[in-house]
Amino acid sequence: MFFITYLNYICSLTVDLKIFRMIQKRTLFLIDDDTDEHELFEEALREVSDHVNLITATNGMEALVKLSDRNFSRPDIIFLDLNMPKMNGIQFLEKIKDTQALSTIPIYIYTTSSDPDHKEKALSLGATSFFTKPNNLVELSNTIRRVALAS
Repeated sequence: MFFITYLNYICSLTVDLKIFRMIQKRTLFLIDDDTDEHELFEEALREVSDHVNLITATNGMEALVKLSDRNFSRPDIIFLDLNMPKMNGIQFLEKIKDTQALSTIPIYIYTTSSDPDHKEKALSLGATSFFTKPNNLVELSNTIRRVALAS
């Protein structure tokens, strides 16, 4: 009987930890050249939690400049598009994974590309996961929710 009570207690702590991770203030960094995508992402975030701060950049170069600023809050998670001007997602991924202070930030590739070579390259460079941009707000909200709970 004691074991079952203890097991139930441990399970409740796990659930409480996941809920706590969702409600604590998180910072997500979206790097995507499509500003319409920024608006859609922000709307999906509001569906997930009010406790999320969204920072955006329109290309990898702009993102690196922001990340190197001492006053910039280190994001908890990065969502990265692959097809961008100035510095694409693969180039950004290579740079950030070579920067010790930033290399541990989980990076989720968030792109319209479903090319298996892009996926393989991104994952081999250290991306946490790769997913094709969902077609609707509900799918995007669910994806963000899963990522936020996993990270």
